[in-house]
Amino acid sequence: MALLSLLLLLSLMGCFNPFAPKLVDDMDSTDLVVTNQQSPDEVLQNFKVAYTFRDSLLYSDLLDTSFLFKYYDPDEGASGGILTWTKETDLYITGRLFRHFEIIDLVWNTTLYEWENEETGQISRGYSLTLIGEDSDYQLSGRAIFSFKKCVDERWRITDWKDESDI
Repeated sequence: MALLSLLLLLSLMGCFNPFAPKLVDDMDSTDLVVTNQQSPDEVLQNFKVAYTFRDSLLYSDLLDTSFLFKYYDPDEGASGGILTWTKETDLYITGRLFRHFEIIDLVWNTTLYEWENEETGQISRGYSLTLIGEDSDYQLSGRAIFSFKKCVDERWRITDWKDESDI
């Protein structure tokens, strides 16, 4: 009788896995759903997911092969300067970031402007980034300007990221 009850219970549960996350049909119910990158906004959605789950493969797919990261370094030269690095360097640095911190929480704040045509787009958005590690915690905030292009596989990718952090 116990075996029959167990079989009946299992058949009613179907393929239920209590350890698997629930699938989400409504995008508004969570912001941690991987998208198909069909718009610049969807790329930034995947950016948040990649940072949250420290997923370097997902993060790598966000960046175009021509990707450049740009930031202002106040110690560069006499009065500071803009420094850049390529996709390869960015993936190396981001991989180290993902390995070093146990919790990474990225919050996209106010969108200052955005535009998009059929091939390219740009978004300027504020952000707050919390990094929690074994030895140290950091709170960063600022603004980033992302430039995008639609690639041959119909997915949008970041070509340029200009960081305007408050650091």
